[in-house]
Parts: sequence; structure tokens; C-alpha cells
Amino acid sequence: MPRIGPYTLHKIETGTFGLDGGAMFGVVPKPLWEQRIPADGRNRIPLAMRCLLLESSDRLILVDNGLGHKYTEKFAALYAIDHETHTLERSLRSAGFGFDDVTDVVLTHLHFDHTGGSTTLDGGKLAVVFRNARHYVQRKQWDTANDPNPRESPSFQAENLRPLEASGQLVLLDGEQSPFAGVTLTPVSGHTAGMQIVRVADGSRTLVFAADLLPTSHHFGPAWTMAYDIEPLKSMSEKAAFLSAASQNGWTIMFEHDPVVEIAEVADSDGRMVVKDARSVADFS
Repeated sequence: MPRIGPYTLHKIETGTFGLDGGAMFGVVPKPLWEQRIPADGRNRIPLAMRCLLLESSDRLILVDNGLGHKYTEKFAALYAIDHETHTLERSLRSAGFGFDDVTDVVLTHLHFDHTGGSTTLDGGKLAVVFRNARHYVQRKQWDTANDPNPRESPSFQAENLRPLEASGQLVLLDGEQSPFAGVTLTPVSGHTAGMQIVRVADGSRTLVFAADLLPTSHHFGPAWTMAYDIEPLKSMSEKAAFLSAASQNGWTIMFEHDPVVEIAEVADSDGRMVVKDARSVADFS
């Protein structure tokens, strides 16, 4: 198994879903983006919901958890949800763990496709899935999710928030924090206020779970920015700064939504940032 510092790395696939390709690539014309990820008849492109599990001798840290299973048939059809091959529970079990083994859940942000797996319906009542885990969220993101702007409101669902608030398991963070050895949570706000990316480092190697700062390996270009971003110009500047640092320092990026590429490095090719050594998490070294 791949390792970094005290952690064994596990890829946790939680299923796939589909979003409008035009929304995923913003101002980039369809003839360009469809060469990279073809759309279906409803203009949706397939996207992974890939999470990261960090296993150490005393912690089991899950980064994001997919959209869960509380959705209606109408919702599933709208977003082309597919849990036939992968679910959060099955992937955790394949890694040798159950829900109660997880000690910590880092939520990059609270959009439904990143945090829906945090809660479930148990006997018709909402309940927290990870009963023994603390859940780490930036305070700015929590406040945004509970009082959202009209554009972002559909992405935040109360059934994913209320049980966490009532559980006593919610930890609100203010700015960059390092709650675990070798793990740094850094806020970026172009996509949504108070999103956090997760950097895991051991002095010689760094793996960054980029969340929706770089949802796929096709989002490196400055203009290849999601229409879902609340502040797209800020996303572009945050992405440029991140890719520059990643290139200079040899960081490995983990992609949450790329349907094919799990991790890769970035290289500066005459001022243009390009994907380098795309591969699976199992091949991290």
C-alpha cells in the first residue's frame, strides 16, 4: 500500500454522478471540452466522487464522503447517480474498515456531493454516519451553508447539516490549521467561501487533495474554470498560485472528480501548466 509519513493511503470511491459539461468548464466551448470528457444526451459528463482515507496507528481520517443515499429517484435521474460499482460503505469495507472505525472526517466543503455521506436515514430519522468521528469544517463555509446565497443554495442540503450540528461532533476551523501530524488544511474561497484543500506531507513528498479547486486533471488551464464557482476570478488566481507551487515543489495532486485520473504532478511547459505522470493512488511513491 502507498504511504506518506505515518499514513497509509486508501482511495475511497463512493460512486459516480453527472453534471452539465458546460457548467463544469465555464466559458470553454463545448467542442473543446468534449474532446476530453464526452457528454451524454443531456449534456452531462461523468464524474467520480473519489475520497481519501488516511490510516495511521491511532487515526483513521476520511476526507469527504460523496453524496450518500438519501436522494429521491428524481434527484438520482437528474444527476445520473450510479452506485452500482462503488459505494462509500463498500469501499471502506474493501480497505478493511467500517463507519465506526473512522476517527476524523475532513469536509473540504458542504456541497451535497462532498458531504452527503455524512448523514443517513435510520428508521426514518436523520443520523450521523460516523458516530465516533469529529468533523472538521471551516467556520466560513459552515456559515455560508446555513445562510446560502440564492445561486449556491441548491448545493447545500439541510439534511446533511442538521445532524452534524446536533451531534456535538462538529469542529469549526478559522483559517489554515494542522489538526493532525503532517496534515494541513488550507482555505480557498473562489469555488465557495471557506472551502479547504488538504495537504499531506512528510518532508520529502506532498500529496494534495484539491477538492473543487481542481476537480479534474482537465482544469489546469486558466479559462478552464467551473461556472459553479462563486468567484471565478478568485478561483483563477488561487488555481494559478497553487499550480505554480505544486510545479516548483513537486507536489502530487489528487483529483476528486476526474473519471479516469486519480493523481498526477504538474509541470510548467513554457509557462503553460500541464499534467505530468497521471496514475492511480496505488502507484503513489
